[in-house]
Amino acid sequence: MDAEIDLDLEITDESQIASAAAVVGQLIDQGMPLRLVIDATGFLHGQGIEPEKSWRQLDAAHMAHAFAINAIGPALLMKHFLPLLPRSGKAVFATLSAKVGSIGDNRLGGWYSYRASKAALNQLVRTAAIELARQKPQAICVALHPGTVDTALSSRFAKSGLDVQQPDEAAARLLTVIDGLSAKDTGAFFNHRGETLPW
Repeated sequence: MDAEIDLDLEITDESQIASAAAVVGQLIDQGMPLRLVIDATGFLHGQGIEPEKSWRQLDAAHMAHAFAINAIGPALLMKHFLPLLPRSGKAVFATLSAKVGSIGDNRLGGWYSYRASKAALNQLVRTAAIELARQKPQAICVALHPGTVDTALSSRFAKSGLDVQQPDEAAARLLTVIDGLSAKDTGAFFNHRGETLPW
């Protein structure tokens, strides 16, 4: 039996995350295993905050906000939802990272808070995947780069020549990547074409 669950929660409020996990846990108890969790949270700009072009623009509150949404919130999702994945059979926890979170690919600089918080997310995914593999060897925990998507987060930064996708197209590409994953891919960082990205 399959069920699609749509739960509203505040990513920075652990009590709401725990409550959502409890609802999912009840469904699991009714015979509906959890096979896919997708975390699509992210913060780049808003509320008067813009991506930093220089270290001179670094601001502690801005950085804390970026880390709360881009790294800490997803880590709390992992804390509460990874234990709910089944012990056997394919199950995937995927979180949206960003290519600019790749340390090895950083050639332009700037965007300090966003880059650093997504790099932190990548490390959290890698670390959680190692622990997950010990308990549930067929389960997968990955970071995914969706590309440039025509959303409020990234559309204003889209430059000519970039492959800007509509949200439904981006979602379809990511689901195709997820569908092709196996246990050997856990802890990795993929783009929307299924290519491995450098850490």
